[in-house]
Amino acid sequence: MPTSVAQRKATGTRGAAVRGGGPTLAASLTAPDVPDWAVQRPENTKLIARSTRQPQPGAVSRAGLVEAARSSDCRLVAVTAPAGYGKSTFLAEWAAAEDRRVVWVSLDRFDDDPAMLLASLASASCRAGLGSADLVADKGGSVWVLGCAAPRLAAEFRASPVPFVLMLDDLHELQSSACHDVLNTVISAIPRGSQLAVASRCEQPHLPRLRAAGEALEFGAGDLALDAAGAQQIFAHARVSLTPGQAAAVTERTEGWPAGLYLAALIARKHKDQAPAVTGDDPYLTDYLYREALMGLPEDMQRFLRRTAVLDQLSGPLCDAVLASSGAAGYLRRLEAASMFLVPLDRRRQWYRYHTLFREFLLGELGRAEPGIVMTLHQRAADWHEASGSPAQALEHLLHTADWDRSVRLTAALAPPTVHAGQLPTLRRWLCTIGDANVERCPPLAVMAGWGSVLSGDTAQAERWAAFVDAASFDGEPPDGSSSFESARAMLRAAMCAKGPEQMLADASFAVAHEPSWGPWRSDALWLLGEANLLAGRLGEAGAAFAEGSATAATLNSPNVMTLCEAQLALLAMDRGEWQEAADRLEHALAVIDEHRMHDYVFSITVFGGAARRSLHHSDLDETHRQLTRAMRARPAATYLLPYHAVRLRLQLAKTYLALADVATARQLLREIDDILRHRPVLGALIDEVGEFRRVLVASTTTGVARGSSLSPAELRLLPYLQTHLTAERIAERLFVSSWTVKTQVKSIYRKLGVSSRNEAVQHAMAVGLLGA
Repeated sequence: MPTSVAQRKATGTRGAAVRGGGPTLAASLTAPDVPDWAVQRPENTKLIARSTRQPQPGAVSRAGLVEAARSSDCRLVAVTAPAGYGKSTFLAEWAAAEDRRVVWVSLDRFDDDPAMLLASLASASCRAGLGSADLVADKGGSVWVLGCAAPRLAAEFRASPVPFVLMLDDLHELQSSACHDVLNTVISAIPRGSQLAVASRCEQPHLPRLRAAGEALEFGAGDLALDAAGAQQIFAHARVSLTPGQAAAVTERTEGWPAGLYLAALIARKHKDQAPAVTGDDPYLTDYLYREALMGLPEDMQRFLRRTAVLDQLSGPLCDAVLASSGAAGYLRRLEAASMFLVPLDRRRQWYRYHTLFREFLLGELGRAEPGIVMTLHQRAADWHEASGSPAQALEHLLHTADWDRSVRLTAALAPPTVHAGQLPTLRRWLCTIGDANVERCPPLAVMAGWGSVLSGDTAQAERWAAFVDAASFDGEPPDGSSSFESARAMLRAAMCAKGPEQMLADASFAVAHEPSWGPWRSDALWLLGEANLLAGRLGEAGAAFAEGSATAATLNSPNVMTLCEAQLALLAMDRGEWQEAADRLEHALAVIDEHRMHDYVFSITVFGGAARRSLHHSDLDETHRQLTRAMRARPAATYLLPYHAVRLRLQLAKTYLALADVATARQLLREIDDILRHRPVLGALIDEVGEFRRVLVASTTTGVARGSSLSPAELRLLPYLQTHLTAERIAERLFVSSWTVKTQVKSIYRKLGVSSRNEAVQHAMAVGLLGA
């Protein structure tokens, strides 16, 4: 898929504020939800480090809870309470008092993607000095994250030379089971002497198991609720006098809810010398307090608050654009001075966010008071972000509007770099929000939906979108950067090769003829032309196309296409006996993979297969097996949706295994090839190559013991889940198979690895590189 540096940066931009429960409401009038060192900055960098900053004066200390947590032998400290109970404040106070290394991760809705979650966890670990940055920029889907990246991060935690506390704030932002599977893997690696502290608004999925094992210490709303002394401290910091009787009364009315006490203090300060105006007459106390806090402000300030609540992050220029006015920076300074639930996101006080609870209230008020303007505000925010070079943030706002044409255009433009970054769940979320009907209105976006399905191995969706694209027409300029819809359609059709080599060659030739030398899709078209020529048995033409494709990909900064072309050129060189050229090309491709962290990307597998063949030629058996393991582990991603790619890489691997006398694995790979050919029986010259290898394999009298890499694709997909504590039934739900199938595959994994338990299977898989390497 084509990409550029600018596109990757745009797609990689998180563009969302840190969201979470608020220590300000719980403990002080001015302290932010999370310490300055743990917030996500406007430039989307989470600064994770050890803080020496102490809670601000006026904060209600939770020293007793902190001490109980620190002195506990429990591996998990779970803080579960509704918004406004000071969960984040508790974690911040604990972090300030901690002498162990602190790793802080503030989760938000954009972390509800396995790859994004892993990147946040790895970045936090790196910045806290517990590990390397190797995983931060890695790319891959949920299978890659669970099978490779998560165990690698878990291994770093397990081997940490110093004790640490991993603090996860706002766990409720994670909804997907894939993300919780990643967390389960990481949690299991927390060593004795270290702890995991998690704050969430709802029950934490991993909690029941650890609770049953006696490894969890739990704090709930009752533990975090404040007493009369805490109420007096909050009121005193607001410069409001409160008698013991009044403190007891307001605490009773608010039931110790820290947010309610903070709001009551604001109201009392506004009314001066009056008892806090909190009664039980209004059954919706939260609503009452919020209205009191808002309605006492001038109308222009109320309007500013309501309308800017559509923003995850606020700055003066952005707010001016959204409100179509000026002076927003002054409003923000006044709000910060008045302690109106505004949290600064940088020390220069240029970016802010609203406290989550307050923002939710403001959005409700906006919908009630000015429902007709909500979409307009989101559209203005999108205008500003797009003009500022942040199309991904613009899209997030557009998805709240009915401007589907613009949403579709931006999604189509962002889809290629998003797919390249391995963020397929993000693309799926965008497409799901837009809806199939709107996607179908933009055939170029349907092409990208097809590519996303092909690369994620979703056969049903890939074939659905391919059929739609074949029947569609589009006369405009495609927003994905291709020269025409016909060219983009031809490339998708060529990639899937559903109608055989002749049609693939015609489609690839058409794309090459129409994609300009400077176009972002030119290298893809050349790669496909090379593949089509290989199937036609035209090796010279194939080599020329791959060579031009590699050079073009380097110019366009398309590392995935470059590795594909270099791998094929290396294989052709080895077939000619030109081993030095092959070595040079493979080293180049491997360096690109390392640089861009594409180790488990579907297009990188051929490189590993070629490297294994080269190493075997030089009798370097250890390196041969290492490269074979890398290829075998990633091969489930290569399905019949890319049939020539899937068959050729398995054929290369099977030949290498046969040369190593591992006949069992060679036969396993041949069976997988046969399964692919049942779906795509017409693959030109590749069919003859498979037939010749079949004859060699049948005639072979060699016998050998299969290594662990002989696991089938289905078994490799299941293997990462053995790290979790999911039952066979739960694993079956994840993989959309029956529990009987899971149990059968687990037995097969045990047999092939020579183990008898989950733990042994995971340890052996880690040792041979099937997990985490």
